[in-house]
Amino acid sequence: MLLKSIFRRFCAVAGACALVAAFAPVAQADTMQSESVFVQDLSSASVLYDKNSEDVRPIASITKLMTALLVAESGLPLQQALSISNDDIDRLRNSRSRLAVGTQLTRAEMLHLALMSSENRAAHALGRHYPGGMLAFVRAMNDKARALGMRHTRFVDPTGLSADNVSTPRDLVKLLRAVNEHPVIQRYTVSDQHNVTLKSGRQLVYNNTNRLVKNNDWDINISKTGFINEAGLCLVMVTRIDNRDVAMVFLNSQGRYSRIGDAVRVRNYVEKHLNLAMLK
Repeated sequence: MLLKSIFRRFCAVAGACALVAAFAPVAQADTMQSESVFVQDLSSASVLYDKNSEDVRPIASITKLMTALLVAESGLPLQQALSISNDDIDRLRNSRSRLAVGTQLTRAEMLHLALMSSENRAAHALGRHYPGGMLAFVRAMNDKARALGMRHTRFVDPTGLSADNVSTPRDLVKLLRAVNEHPVIQRYTVSDQHNVTLKSGRQLVYNNTNRLVKNNDWDINISKTGFINEAGLCLVMVTRIDNRDVAMVFLNSQGRYSRIGDAVRVRNYVEKHLNLAMLK
């Protein structure tokens, strides 16, 4: 009996070591170009990758997902016309926009451009046209963050242009889980192109800032990119892998295609080395 007991313990230890060895490639955080990475299976809450996931960092235009969540849950009419005003001009970073002052678009179109093409004036207009104005909107953003359990997150504007919009990868997965419940946000974030016709008859063509949404090898539910100097290149997604929703967060990535490369590396690892069915 003693020998059997020793043998069972040996097998248990050996099995644990084998499991650790199987996960060794993903544990090597230096293979990732992003400073902070967090990947989680939303069905089981199992963590698939973790690198500095509790670091509080600027999140740039990832902020717009919270903007979209408030708009989607507000019940405000999506077909209501909103106007771009002088207040929507970016005077912090002087970023460019093709939406001139006086441009009128529906709330739905503003939301579409803010999510798909990260249009800052559109995002700002959405906040400005919220009941109570911009102060009420930013307050609601932070109230919603607390309600979602995003304890290390703070918002100061609906665009993400300020470096004071901060969060952690773990908090952002909670946001991804929430926005993934809204078909309108799903649809707009993964739209690859959208044409806007102005009153003058002029057409503006907008493209998605994440080139992976055009790749048929990916099944993406939610996508949002972001960049300001303080945040670096950022990317968050919810993508389907093995018929399960997997959330991916990449913050402060350096190099034009580094965040895309990190996403590809993570997906390849999950597909090749993880049996997600075992996580049920």
